[in-house]
Amino acid sequence: MTKAELRITYRLKRKKLSETELDDYSLEIANQLLQLDIWNFSFYHVFLTIIEQGEINTDYILNILSGKDKNIVLPKSDFKKGVLQNFLLTDSTTIKKNKYNIPEPVDGIPIPAENIEVVFIPLLAFDKNGNRVGYGKGFYDTFLASCKPETIKIGLSFFEAETRIISDIFEGDIALDYCVTPKQVYRF
Repeated sequence: MTKAELRITYRLKRKKLSETELDDYSLEIANQLLQLDIWNFSFYHVFLTIIEQGEINTDYILNILSGKDKNIVLPKSDFKKGVLQNFLLTDSTTIKKNKYNIPEPVDGIPIPAENIEVVFIPLLAFDKNGNRVGYGKGFYDTFLASCKPETIKIGLSFFEAETRIISDIFEGDIALDYCVTPKQVYRF
């Protein structure tokens, strides 16, 4: 399937999940993450859940990071430039939804991409080679290209891997190091 076809297919699959399933699967993904050897770093980039898109509830991941006293970095989309700005989550961070219902920090302490060591990535689908399908705007490809090469890239998915995404893979696409589902961890 093409990326466009996968986007349609996986958006429909998400819509079929009940609120209970979304929450249970999100918790299972967070528990799977605890099995990874990724908890010795300082700066973790985490997206905030777009409820209207049926995304993974990242509150569980945020709680893990807070409990481990890690620096949590939140993205803010700049649609004019097509880039993510990154801000440190603090007690005084104000979160507001933008016009696309994306919860984001209003402003805050900017964190350069090269400081970020682990990135949790939203996606719709992925394959067994670590290729991913997002919403198609390229924000994460641009952002990940500005991170250090050794930055750990972790996709989060309710669903298991496609065998292979056979078209629409571009040179600028950045593959995952891991993808975590409720049932397993894929390593690439």
